[in-house]
Amino acid sequence: MRARITTAFVVLLLLLAGCASSSRSGGPITLRFQSLAWQEESVAANKELVKEWNATHADVKVEYVQGSWDSVHDQLLTSFEGGEAPDIIHDASDDLADFAYGGYLADLTGLLSARLKSEIPQRSWETAAFGKGVYGVPFLQEPRVLIANTVWLAKSGVRIPTPEHPWTWTEFRQVTKELGGDGRYGVAWPLKEPVSATLNLSLSAGGQLFHRDADGRVTVRFEAADQVVPRTIHDQVDIDHSAPGSTLGSGGSDTLPGFFGGKYAMVPLGFSYRQQIVQQAPKGFDWEVLPAPAGADGLAQGVSPQTLSVAEDSPHKKEAAEFIDFLLRPRNMVRLALGDWMLPTGTQALKDPALHTAKYGWATGTALAGYLSPAPAQTVRGYPEWKDKVATPALQEYYSGAIGIDELRHRLEKDGNLVLARYQR
Repeated sequence: MRARITTAFVVLLLLLAGCASSSRSGGPITLRFQSLAWQEESVAANKELVKEWNATHADVKVEYVQGSWDSVHDQLLTSFEGGEAPDIIHDASDDLADFAYGGYLADLTGLLSARLKSEIPQRSWETAAFGKGVYGVPFLQEPRVLIANTVWLAKSGVRIPTPEHPWTWTEFRQVTKELGGDGRYGVAWPLKEPVSATLNLSLSAGGQLFHRDADGRVTVRFEAADQVVPRTIHDQVDIDHSAPGSTLGSGGSDTLPGFFGGKYAMVPLGFSYRQQIVQQAPKGFDWEVLPAPAGADGLAQGVSPQTLSVAEDSPHKKEAAEFIDFLLRPRNMVRLALGDWMLPTGTQALKDPALHTAKYGWATGTALAGYLSPAPAQTVRGYPEWKDKVATPALQEYYSGAIGIDELRHRLEKDGNLVLARYQR
């Protein structure tokens, strides 16, 4: 009797499963799109595009899922391991390596349209390439720029830099000395996260730091070109006193009240900080966007673009890639860029007149797009541990004056290479 009941129960489950499968196959596909947009304009732009897609695609519907930059790595790892990852994943290229090598993300090489492949420059694609595959579509990027007090600079008489004629790092140091004094500073460096800022700006001086040999092994070498930017920041804080040591442990937003209050003439920030400045600056406060200083390699700068990926476990990879293609059509890419106050990676999108206006420094930022390239640590396995355990404390101590350049080099190289070696056995 028990055997017959069990058999009947199994048959019933199979029938129900068959009905469910039939229902899914007969109805529209639903794709889950996890977005990390957080600014009001950006969230609105993403939701509007999802709505437009759903209105014109009866067979493939997209569900908008709100994620958070603060917890995305751990949240994704948990969802991957639990088999509950969203189909379409918004992240940043410097967060993809472990997921790509771990088999959690789909290789997009054969899924993307020829239009999208040609629209985005090769240097941007390199930020999402790991091994022989491409695991994300880089679509938004932001250079670091100098946000400057226009009135302060005008009164000082210093030369105002442009993308065509930027300051050199030597000139930048001299300018900040001239601007400072009487309890005020020429620049404030918010270096709560000192590693990415240092490495990415060091590309302008020809710095690489990470060197890959013929066998693919990566080693750290802190050479003369890598030292230009750290020395400049150190000397501004500890020798010239043209930059306050009090902001070294601060985030970018933390420096804005002092900037608005006339304590600092300039603050190096990501391009998207302009939105906060527009929202928070006192009425009548006059500010402008200047390019970061240039070195031996000009205005070169490392970036880790925002990306869109497809989960390897998604049963609808083709449809997910088609939605990404829709989301990143030139006009739509511009809408996303404007919503996030960032730059699109697409060459056609970058030509949009809205990105070439003088207002809020859009034109200055857009002029820097051609100088942006993959961040030095982009594909280095073990980089997160190297950054957290070695580079962050070493740079913080160097910038504060606790250690010198020789000790900094020793720790970045010797201690750093011990960490990386564990990932390259």
